[in-house]
Amino acid sequence: MVAARYLPPWFSVAPMMEWTDNHYRTLARLISKHAWLYTEMLAAETIVFQKGNLDRFLAYTPEQHPIVLQIGGSNLENLAKATELANAYSYDEINFNCGCPSPRVAGHGCFGVRLMLDPKESLLLKQCQLLLPTQVFRLVLSAVLVLTITIHIMSSVILYIRFLRNHQLGISSYMRGRHCSMALAQLIIEKIPPLKYEYYYALLRDFPDLRFTINGGINGVNEVNAARGEGAHGVMVGRAAYHNPWNTLGHVDTAVYGVPPTNLTRRQVLEKYQAYGESELRKYGLKPNVRDVIRPLFWSFPLGAWKWLVEAQS
Repeated sequence: MVAARYLPPWFSVAPMMEWTDNHYRTLARLISKHAWLYTEMLAAETIVFQKGNLDRFLAYTPEQHPIVLQIGGSNLENLAKATELANAYSYDEINFNCGCPSPRVAGHGCFGVRLMLDPKESLLLKQCQLLLPTQVFRLVLSAVLVLTITIHIMSSVILYIRFLRNHQLGISSYMRGRHCSMALAQLIIEKIPPLKYEYYYALLRDFPDLRFTINGGINGVNEVNAARGEGAHGVMVGRAAYHNPWNTLGHVDTAVYGVPPTNLTRRQVLEKYQAYGESELRKYGLKPNVRDVIRPLFWSFPLGAWKWLVEAQS
């Protein structure tokens, strides 16, 4: 469930594989205290089959709250088991990926957008029915619902929403305002297709009792506030939050939430992050190494990152 002790998810950092890891989230939280942070997507099988090593994949510091775990997969039994195992880590939400167009996801094991290929026999609806009894926190079953160029998948989205309404489940949906084609997924990701925000706002009108967060092509807090001014319940930002965390996350607390900033300077953020990084090195055998830990710094703190890397290797 959305924890009452935190401000609403008006701004969230999108789950990005190999990007929104523990290191990035630690840096992001130093810059913004109120942005909602997502893990990178974890396959349900990773959680289930690493049962004796879960801290490596699921542990995080308390400072990262509010935080959301995203799980992906299509095996109903493994999804249910993964949800139960993850509940022990007290994530504020558990988010189910049913829309990732990446070929690493959509083409393997019926992950991501493939879950909605057949509106009549949607695996997504079956997963909803199985997973609902397993939840301790509210399980947010729709992660980044990708609008696609096929009417079949769009129909499946509508069936899914009707299912949630029929079961009287308060649910949050994350709509990515881009077309998606699995056959062209990599090309689409690289070249960025046109946005279809009108689909998102149509859902707001058609399903006023549900909450939807928009994702795609939003690059700063001014655009976030503009979307919210148009009625968006929440806004999810991806690349801009990773590639330019200081100038994006640095304004979230004041401009989006209207609360005082952290007042940390870049130097202070870097010093705190360095202390964190040094405590994390080699925590799990050879990982994480220095390159793993400093990767998030290269965008906002390139000189500090290089200095740390050189000192570590000298």
